[in-house]
Amino acid sequence: MLIDAHCHLDFPDFDADREAMFKRARAAGVGHFMVPGTTRKRWPNVLALGERPDVSISLGLHPCFIGEHGEEDVEALAQALDAHPEVKGVGECGIDARFEETLEAQWELFNAQLRLAKTRQLPVVIHCVHANDKVSKRLRELDLPAGGLIHAFAGSPDQAWKFLDLGFVVGLGGAVTYERAQRLWRAVKSLPEDGFVLETDSPDMPLCGYQGRRNEPVRIDQVCDMVAKLRNVSTEAIAAQSTATAKRIFGLA
Repeated sequence: MLIDAHCHLDFPDFDADREAMFKRARAAGVGHFMVPGTTRKRWPNVLALGERPDVSISLGLHPCFIGEHGEEDVEALAQALDAHPEVKGVGECGIDARFEETLEAQWELFNAQLRLAKTRQLPVVIHCVHANDKVSKRLRELDLPAGGLIHAFAGSPDQAWKFLDLGFVVGLGGAVTYERAQRLWRAVKSLPEDGFVLETDSPDMPLCGYQGRRNEPVRIDQVCDMVAKLRNVSTEAIAAQSTATAKRIFGLA
C-alpha cells in the first residue's frame, strides 16, 4: 500500500470528480491520503475529508495565502487543534521566499504555528521554498519534539540531512521526475531508508510529461518508480519504506 503523504484533496479542483479520483488512486495501490489545511475557511472541508477512514489530516495556515489569514486565525487554529484530536499535525505552514514583500508576516505566522506544534507535541508539515537554511536554523532553535515533514523538498544533500538530524523527513514528489533536478537527485540518493515519504501535492506539482494538467494521487506510483531508479532498489522497497515512514511521522495505525 502507498500513502500519498501530502495532497490537497479538499481543493475545488476535485469537486467535480472527487470520488472518481479516490477510485483511480485505490486502483493504483494508494490506500491512504494525508490532506493538509491551508486556510481557516477551508478547514471545514479538510475536517470533513478526515472523517473518511482512508484520509488523515493536518490543519494550518499556508504562507502563499498570507492575504487570506486574519489576526485571529492563529488562536482559531489552537482551538481547532484542541477540539479535533484526530488532527495528525500542524500545517501546511512555512516560508516561501519567492514572495519577499510578505516575508516578515510569513515568519510571524510560521513561528506562531511552530509554537502550537511544540506545545501540543504534534508534527509540522512545512512548505519551504528558497529558505531551507533559514528554516532549518529556526527548527534547530525550537527543538520540536515530534519533527515533521519538509514538503516538496528540492534542496541539496546537505540541506536534507540538516532536516533529518532535527527529526524531520523530506517529501519527494513531482520534482524528482525532471531531468534538470540533478541536485535533488543527489539528495535522494543520499537519504537513509527512513528519511523520506512520497507525495503528489495534488492538484499541484505536476510530474514531467503532465505539465499544465491537474495532478492526482494516482500518479504517486510514477514518483515511486523514479525514486526507486535513483536509489537502485525495487519500487516495492521504496513503497514499503515510504509507507512505514509516513505512519511513523504522523502516528498512523
